Amino acid sequence: MGLLFYVFFSLFFASPPVSCSRILTPHPSETTVLDVAASIQRTKNIFSSGPKMSPFNQQEKETTSSELTVELLSRTSIQKTTHTGYKSLTLSRLQRDSARVKSLVTRLDLAINSISSSDLKPLETDSEFKPEDLQSPIISGTSQGSGEYFSRVGIGKPPSQAYLILDTGSDVNWVQCAPCADCYQQADPIFEPASSASFSTLSCNTRQCRSLDVSECRNDTCLYEVSYGDGSYTVGDFVTETITLGSAPVDNVAIGCGHNNEGLFVGAAGLLGLGGGSLSFPSQINATSFSYCLVDRDSESASTLEFNSTLPPNAVSAPLLRNHHLDTFYYVGLTGLSVGGELVSIPESAFQIDESGNGGVIVDSGTAITRLQTDVYNSLRDAFVKRTRDLPSTNGIALFDTCYDLSSKGNVEVPTVSFHFPDGKELPLPAKNYLVPLDSEGTFCFAFAPTASSLSIIGNVQQQGTRVVYDLVNHLVGFVPNKC
Repeated sequence: MGLLFYVFFSLFFASPPVSCSRILTPHPSETTVLDVAASIQRTKNIFSSGPKMSPFNQQEKETTSSELTVELLSRTSIQKTTHTGYKSLTLSRLQRDSARVKSLVTRLDLAINSISSSDLKPLETDSEFKPEDLQSPIISGTSQGSGEYFSRVGIGKPPSQAYLILDTGSDVNWVQCAPCADCYQQADPIFEPASSASFSTLSCNTRQCRSLDVSECRNDTCLYEVSYGDGSYTVGDFVTETITLGSAPVDNVAIGCGHNNEGLFVGAAGLLGLGGGSLSFPSQINATSFSYCLVDRDSESASTLEFNSTLPPNAVSAPLLRNHHLDTFYYVGLTGLSVGGELVSIPESAFQIDESGNGGVIVDSGTAITRLQTDVYNSLRDAFVKRTRDLPSTNGIALFDTCYDLSSKGNVEVPTVSFHFPDGKELPLPAKNYLVPLDSEGTFCFAFAPTASSLSIIGNVQQQGTRVVYDLVNHLVGFVPNKC
């Protein structure tokens, strides 16, 4: 399914076709420390019998008069997982994640095969922009087996509160609607259109209806269908509604009112599309930018989704690019990867979008584990394994082929893994963003995976704890660590 919280990378090298391994100077740190004990404890806390916090009792972030803020919470703070152990939960997450990746690759393949060649250009927009900042809360959805993050928003007038999946890999916004011919289970009551004074159907000749990939007409009412690559789908009326983020209502947002919905949406009422297409939420509100900070997938902490905020001066920024075969995905200019301060030898072409629209790297809020072309992954993994020979290895499982038994460790020092961007900019990752627990017994795995596709994806595990800013006006993506 083209969901959740999905994002963006392609690449330009200032160096020769192959970037040779070398020591980077200066380098912030060649190693970083993984707090093994704290990570294991978090896996156990998910299954504790203590009362869960109510998302409505959280202290709200202070805002200026021009800002809107909505709390973001971990899914674990709302609903206890049905899994009996962390390993079962992890395997469920990885299975769901594989379906997510399939949906993204399928969508891109369909777009490339159905559209003539077009040039890669920087992300552009000629829209007017609203001055106010909009913010909405984001929560982790992985405790229920999904890799998405969720935001609490209001639907209709008066607003009915609901959790929507944040998805940078999708454009169409939608919510489950009564009457339900077929609806999956969600945490909140199904939205009742009859209870909203702002609910209005769209006719078939409207711009919004014509912008849908799949639509039909019934009595001059626009019907929509969105199918995701993993078999998930939503079908219903295409309407306009008021969407409220925090205390700020946004009128006349085109959304799907889904009467037939099925898939791995896991408790959410629907989806908030953050992609680059004309029907996405940022496009509809003419946003100059948007940003999110994804909390730890196992935590009960909160963060925000924000619109029209500025790119912080301390952000690690890179070119934000678009593949014009498919407007939805955000690509970023990635130039390399390093382990322990040493660049991994990777061909320049591995990170670039070719003329046919294949290749490149996107940042995606919905994919959990970063996928790299097989040769690139193998080189990165081998460089990491070479520097962790003192750690006891153990058998891999599912997506993971590189795992360690850290059950006897309180913490371990590991080589720093970093993303590299043009102009020498570097984003070092904290150890917990690439060595993740498989179970509650001390098995940790290297959280990258190979893909047979030419499309690489930076997943949300690598983005945790970092505010990711999409500057739509200046065509930049920025990363600001520790800004949740």
